[in-house]
Amino acid sequence: MAPQQPKYPFWVGGAAASMAACCTHPLDVMRVRMQTSAQKTTFVHAVRDVLHQSGVRGLYTGLTASVFRQMTYSVTRLGAYDALKAMMSQPGKKLSMGELVVCASAAGALGGLAGNPAAPIKGCANGISDIILVRMVADPTKPPEQRVGYRNALHGLYRMVKDEGGASLFRGLAPNTIRAILMNSSQLVSYDFFKDLLLTHNLLSDGMPLHLVSSAAAGTVATTICAPADVVKSRVMNAKPGGQGPVALLAENFKKEGPRFLFRGWLPAWIRLTPNTICMFVFLEQLRKTIDMVRAKQ
Repeated sequence: MAPQQPKYPFWVGGAAASMAACCTHPLDVMRVRMQTSAQKTTFVHAVRDVLHQSGVRGLYTGLTASVFRQMTYSVTRLGAYDALKAMMSQPGKKLSMGELVVCASAAGALGGLAGNPAAPIKGCANGISDIILVRMVADPTKPPEQRVGYRNALHGLYRMVKDEGGASLFRGLAPNTIRAILMNSSQLVSYDFFKDLLLTHNLLSDGMPLHLVSSAAAGTVATTICAPADVVKSRVMNAKPGGQGPVALLAENFKKEGPRFLFRGWLPAWIRLTPNTICMFVFLEQLRKTIDMVRAKQ
């Protein structure tokens, strides 16, 4: 019989993701720089450009937007995933791979939609902060007259509404939601799959080595599956207001650069996402253990 999984607070996943984002943000900066660059560039050249333009501080450009994103988007996608698994689970029976994918995809869609509000600020930050993050990271590469000059995530949110109107909050909705579904279904399901596989075959016991191996494998799977949507999303969000939609942008870039552009920045994306995935799940497991210890004492 499958053991009954304990329930944890909804915010635990977002807290773990925020802690991981603080550790791996410089890699995210490199990823966005490479994906939004109109010229071919390597990871080493991107690092040199950032250090030359802004010094070490440039590696943390847009950190506030990154944390803002995790505390909304990741809170939703991770919390909803656990909640949906609990709703679909039956005593003594493990969820199938298909059922896990359904839970993760639905939670990912909710996470993606959380950033593109149909109402005021509540639940608005994933897509918005993603746009702000991309713009803040890409800003130093643009001519001075084309820079947005966001000081932090909240200033970027204010400027977007002021300069572009409320409709700007919905920019990148389709690719952002698609990417969120792909990320959740690949990252969370693969982590559960590898973790269960290693435990079932007694290759590793429940502990730090198990979490490291499972999360590293999950990060690799998620990077490969999400790469095309991530590239298109970054380019749409970095485009001028009133510019091309994702389909037109995809067609134009495919014609100019060929299909390889869909995996542009895969290496820095993998370098960024895999450590981020490892940190997120390690922090998540440790937070859960801490909660279990507190509950046991009570």
